[in-house]
Amino acid sequence: MIFNPSRQDARQFYFSTWRKHQDKLPLAGAEFTALDIMLAHPEYHSLLNQAERYAEQDYPPELGETNPFLHLSMHLAIQEQLAIDQPAGVRGFYQQLVARHQNEMQAQHEMMDCLAEMIWQAQRHQTAFDPAIYFECLTKKTA
Repeated sequence: MIFNPSRQDARQFYFSTWRKHQDKLPLAGAEFTALDIMLAHPEYHSLLNQAERYAEQDYPPELGETNPFLHLSMHLAIQEQLAIDQPAGVRGFYQQLVARHQNEMQAQHEMMDCLAEMIWQAQRHQTAFDPAIYFECLTKKTA
């Protein structure tokens, strides 16, 4: 995947990966992780089968709809964080959440709330990401 993809690039990555899976074509790099995430979210499969319909779909938060592409991308970001334990210590929080929920996806969904809070704070204050905000939230979830 690209370091800083556009909305179109990110969505195309998911549609392409899903199409490769459907066509039994080989995957590469982040496609393996993305496919695992997509397979764990069957509620998105029909959307992923309709690239022409959903490539430009908006998901305004005020309508209460979850943006499936943002959701998948948040999972991918968490997977990348866990792979390299960055920010340092994030893997320990994840392990605690997995132990609590006995479910890796549920643990990632808990982490996603905290990651979203950190991103929102950075955007709101126009600052860099602050792992302290992330860890404060994760601490509350693992307490």
